[in-house]
Amino acid sequence: MEAANAPRARPVRVLVADDEQLFVETVQALLADDERVEVVGTATNGQDAVDLAKALAPDLTLMDISMPVLDGIEAARRIRLEHPDACILILTGSSISADIDRARQAGVAGFLTKDRLGTQLVDAILELGSR
Repeated sequence: MEAANAPRARPVRVLVADDEQLFVETVQALLADDERVEVVGTATNGQDAVDLAKALAPDLTLMDISMPVLDGIEAARRIRLEHPDACILILTGSSISADIDRARQAGVAGFLTKDRLGTQLVDAILELGSR
């Protein structure tokens, strides 16, 4: 009976980094109705993602690969240098093996193709962001 009265776990705090505003809005809309997830910030380039990750300490960062100023892989590398436990999920429309290899070397936790957002995004966030 204790479990029924236990306080709810806090939501997974997510930073969304993508330079396409419509895509960011789509991700926010997909996550808005799920109380297990909270979008705590958005970044439109890799440097903003690095800065916001430092300031907000999200549980998980959703990071696009192709962004201005710093690409998502370099931003992920810089975030993980300062915060080795940071969890980063790469969002990509690409399956180019060189990008995947670079992202793995940067220490990302996983990959999700943009065409699977509607079906796998929340599950991926909850699995990776709750670690």
